[in-house]
Amino acid sequence: MIDVRTGNGFDVHAFTDGDHVMLCGVRIPHDRALKGHSDADVAMHALTDAILGALAEGDIGTHFPPSDPQWKGAPSALFLEKAAELVRARSGRVSHCDVTIICEAPRLRPHVEAMRTRLAEILHMSRKRVSVKATTTERLGFTGRREGIAALATATVIFKEQD
Repeated sequence: MIDVRTGNGFDVHAFTDGDHVMLCGVRIPHDRALKGHSDADVAMHALTDAILGALAEGDIGTHFPPSDPQWKGAPSALFLEKAAELVRARSGRVSHCDVTIICEAPRLRPHVEAMRTRLAEILHMSRKRVSVKATTTERLGFTGRREGIAALATATVIFKEQD
């Protein structure tokens, strides 16, 4: 039997002083940075949570607590790689992922393909199975006021056998 599971993730980071944001492992020039204990890659954090959710293995804070100094400034690719390793350790694979990044700025369309490529590399999957989208909140809420960025993600994980 095949066991198909879906997980969802959501994350938010506020802006702080800086000259770029990291989104899906891609450095994007911007007049602000995202504030966080790690590199604050809000999109990778949401996707990591989605994969962990599909595994019923808690959330990113359970595996990489911000109180632990070893994660200070860490690239979020480490978190996503660990989530993917947990899937493989259970003889599974991430079959598809979909990330939506919510912000007024920076403009993300020119970077979407690079973000898809980077996520596919980390997850060892085809770019054809990775979706990255950007949207705004029509200037409503904290993202609309340009106070930060939010991201949602969904991941589908397939296992050869049920457990």
